[in-house]
Amino acid sequence: MPTQWEYCALAAEENQVTHPLVLQLRFTRSEFRRALKGLSNAEARRRFLPMNCISWNIGHLAWQEQRYFLFYGQDQMPLPEIDKRFAYGAPASTPALDEMWAAWKAITTAADPWLETLTVEKLQQRVVRNGRLSDYLFGSLLQRVIYHYWYHLGENMAIRQTLGHRRLPQFVGDLDGRAPYQPEPRRASKSHAAPDTVGVVRRGKTRRTAHS
Repeated sequence: MPTQWEYCALAAEENQVTHPLVLQLRFTRSEFRRALKGLSNAEARRRFLPMNCISWNIGHLAWQEQRYFLFYGQDQMPLPEIDKRFAYGAPASTPALDEMWAAWKAITTAADPWLETLTVEKLQQRVVRNGRLSDYLFGSLLQRVIYHYWYHLGENMAIRQTLGHRRLPQFVGDLDGRAPYQPEPRRASKSHAAPDTVGVVRRGKTRRTAHS
């Protein structure tokens, strides 16, 4: 028999409760934006070698969300220029700040409905790349995006300090109020069988994973 907790988790999932990792992504996005309040176009386009400029970093995060959540998740590529110009390893450039925020907003807005549908089962599925199942899990891609945001958030703050900005925001912000820990919902199982192993990454295999 499923426990009372398992029944509650099942009911919550059937009511389309947003997965906790998606809530963390949204908090991370908001923190990324908070770090860049008051930034001018000229400042966002200034580059301190070997780092990219801040506006390029915004385009790069837009590229990753489009690649993972729209292309891998839904076979959509609404902004192909972003895919070309801001991919991992793409040439450096100094794009306009407004252009990058517009692209970022368009992509994140398009990704949100799909993110709302994510379940434990979906996050355990392997991603199809080039018509074949890969070793990547959707859940791992979601985690990678979150960590990637924080990496570039720190880089952006370092750039702002180099620009001479003072009284910068402090991080991490209101995590306890806006994105506290929540248990992952689980589906009740009549048989209490072991979780489906579909999507488990093979161990002992070395492969490149950086932002692909």
